[in-house]
Amino acid sequence: MIKLAIYGKGGIGKSTCTANLAAAFATLGKRVIQIGCDPKADSTINLLGGSPVTPVMNWLREHDDEPDSIEDISKIGFRNILCIETGGPTPGLGCAGRGIITTFKLLEELELFAKYQPDVVLYDVLGDVVCGGFAAPIREGYAEKVLIVTSGEKMALYAANNIGNAVNNFEDRSYATVRGIIMNRRNVENEEEKVRSFADSAGYPIIADIPRSADITKYEDMGKTVIEGDPECETSKRFLTLAKQLIAEDT
Repeated sequence: MIKLAIYGKGGIGKSTCTANLAAAFATLGKRVIQIGCDPKADSTINLLGGSPVTPVMNWLREHDDEPDSIEDISKIGFRNILCIETGGPTPGLGCAGRGIITTFKLLEELELFAKYQPDVVLYDVLGDVVCGGFAAPIREGYAEKVLIVTSGEKMALYAANNIGNAVNNFEDRSYATVRGIIMNRRNVENEEEKVRSFADSAGYPIIADIPRSADITKYEDMGKTVIEGDPECETSKRFLTLAKQLIAEDT
C-alpha cells in the first residue's frame, strides 16, 4: 500500500495537489482513499463535484453516538475515491489537532483499511507547524512518505523547511520520511532557482514541477480536479507522471 502525507504552508495549493494526485492514482486503476486533515475540510471537494462530505468532527457533534459505518462519514468521489474529512472543533473552541487524533481512532475502530483495502492512502495535512495531531500521520505510522508542497515564495519555503525538520526529528523512530518536493509554481522571480536551492540544501529531490495553470482554476470552479476536467493537458500529465513514479517505487 502507498501511504503518503502531503504537507505545506496554508494556501500553497496542497489540497489541489493532493486531490489531483488522488485522481491520477485512481485514473491509473488504483483503489484510493483521501483523508483531509484540515479544519477547513475542503481537501476532497473537487473530487466530489463541489459537494462536500460532512466532516467527522461535525458528525460527532450532531449525533449522540459514534457512526456505525464508514459510509456515515465518507463519500465516494471521482473514480470511486473514498473521501473523508476530519474537520475540527467549533471555531474558537478546542484544538484542531485533536480532531485528527479523534478521527484516526474512529477509523481504526471502524476498520477502514481492512474493509476498504486501498492501494493508496493520501493524507492532506495542514502543515505550517507540524505538532500535536497534525503530526499524527507521520508519527503514528499512518503514512510512510511525506511530500512537501512549496513554491518559491519566502514563507512557503520557510514552512517547507520547518516541515522537513519536524519529519527528521522522528527519523530514528522509523516513522515517515520525506520523499521529495512538489514545486507548485506561483511564477515568482527566480522561483525554480530558489526551490532548487532549498531542495539541494535539505537533501530532497524535486519529484514534481506543477506549472501555474488557468486550467486548475477553471476546473475547480466546476468542482473538478484538472485530471477529471482534461486528463490530456500538461498539468494533468505532470500529476499522472508523479503517480506512475510512486507506483513504480512501491512495486
